Amino acid sequence: MPDPPSSRSWQPSLLAALDDPLRVNLREVTFVVLDLETTGGSPAGGGIVEVGAVKVRGGERLGELHTLVDPAAPVPAFVSALTGLTPRMVDGQPPIASVLPALLEFLGDAVLVAHNAPYDAGFLKAACAAHGYPWPAPVTLDTAALARRVLVADEVRDRRLGTLAAHFHTEVRPTHRALDDARATVEVLHALIARLGGYGVHTLRDAVEFVKAVSPVQRRKRGLADGLPHGPGVYLFRGVDGKVLYVGTSQDVATRVRSYFTAGERRGRIKEMLAAADRVEAVGCAHALEAQVRELRLIAAHAPPYNRRSRNPERVWWLKLTAEPYPRLSLVRAVSGSAGDRATYLGPFGSRRVAETAAAAVYDAVPLRQCTPRLSPRRTSPACVLAELGRCLAPCQHQVTVDGYEERAARPVREAFAGDPGPVVAALRSRIGRLSQAGRYEEAATVRERLATLLRACVRGQRRAGLAGLAEVCAARPVGGGWELAVVRHGRLAGAGYAEPRVHPRPVLDVVRAAAETVIAGAGPALCATAEETDRVLAWLERPETRLVELSAPWSSPVTGAARFSDLLSQLERARHPG
Repeated sequence: MPDPPSSRSWQPSLLAALDDPLRVNLREVTFVVLDLETTGGSPAGGGIVEVGAVKVRGGERLGELHTLVDPAAPVPAFVSALTGLTPRMVDGQPPIASVLPALLEFLGDAVLVAHNAPYDAGFLKAACAAHGYPWPAPVTLDTAALARRVLVADEVRDRRLGTLAAHFHTEVRPTHRALDDARATVEVLHALIARLGGYGVHTLRDAVEFVKAVSPVQRRKRGLADGLPHGPGVYLFRGVDGKVLYVGTSQDVATRVRSYFTAGERRGRIKEMLAAADRVEAVGCAHALEAQVRELRLIAAHAPPYNRRSRNPERVWWLKLTAEPYPRLSLVRAVSGSAGDRATYLGPFGSRRVAETAAAAVYDAVPLRQCTPRLSPRRTSPACVLAELGRCLAPCQHQVTVDGYEERAARPVREAFAGDPGPVVAALRSRIGRLSQAGRYEEAATVRERLATLLRACVRGQRRAGLAGLAEVCAARPVGGGWELAVVRHGRLAGAGYAEPRVHPRPVLDVVRAAAETVIAGAGPALCATAEETDRVLAWLERPETRLVELSAPWSSPVTGAARFSDLLSQLERARHPG
């Protein structure tokens, strides 16, 4: 078998050019128009008996390739009747394995064109796989699909090659022989390209997307993507009135925004947004982390109607263990900014339901009172039903002292929120075991879900608190030969930069640090950024390749903290989502 041609000679370099439609005008594109005659309707049931290919550019014919092929299988009678190719004509001709090197070299980095291109490309791809040649995956145009978009039903009765050749009065008419059909397809291609100008299609990228199911709005507004920068950043779609409709982020803003105007974009709400969009603005960023953070902040600031996350980005809940003689849990919307607030908080939670699930876990583990009145250690109050059932220590009836209630009920919760959740976790696991042994599996599953919710909140809260307690963290991450730089203050991204390759990162970091935002520590567990922003920063800082350059104080987590239950949390998550 001949050696495969070098992949360098026929890899489609035009794929890179597709990122810039202005560089690939259809007049400058080299096309290889291909036709195959085969013995069957699919690669699995037939072989190639004839290859015809014509290379053209700018309306000029550059070359042709034609050969018969021995299919190493009988030629069916219907194929002979259709094409005129008989078994005697193909017997002794070169096999497809010998034809492929010349055909792939002829294709080179040109755009592959065929009538019903998936059929011809499917046979070629199968032949490459069968004989050890890598498939070059060329940019492909299907003249049948193009005709379906360009020609209306009143013009032609169907989109067969013979029908189109007759409609466009081609000099060469298809004869079911490979070279004649390829030559006829060339003329059909040129006639269709002449029609594309009326649709505003002038580039190869436009033509490829035009064939797909691109809406008129996408086609009409694709110019909104022009002139945007290639690189990390945030993009904002704005309406005629200047209102922000949608905010997104990408490592390559220009490429990402352009994708909204292709057939790959199928989301109904985005197509609705495009109809209302008047312009796109880009905010360049030093690296992906800064882009992600800016996106979160812009969504929170503008509440764009087409961002799902912007519906209620500020609606979070906290679990508050009150500071009073007999503490209780309370669901609150924010952490108190009062310097005298001695309450203990857990959160934030994204919804009230999740916060209530975590509270239910606490009630399953410790006899914390669930009533809401403020109780006095000097006078009694009416007892609730939980006290009568023995599920509460009944501090309302003074059946427990303030110190006794603190030791048995409040302290385990306070330590679980801020330090060691071990006693609460042990109590919940014990309860799950008892329920399972009693055959009460649904109740056991409910308690297991509550444990996972509470433990997840404790792990996340303590991780965030560890970073939020640091006045400053300066970090660097090697990327692309340079360095991504970040200055984080109290869990908030205060500054970002990028040191180019062969530029020492230290002076760049000094500039970023000097220009970084001033951040004042929040009261208690209150974060100086949204929980989602702090989580993004944590994920970036905790990557193996990230280097901590300077810290204002040691960064640590409690030895007996919630993080030591990470394996248990993973087990609970797997039990919740098996497989």
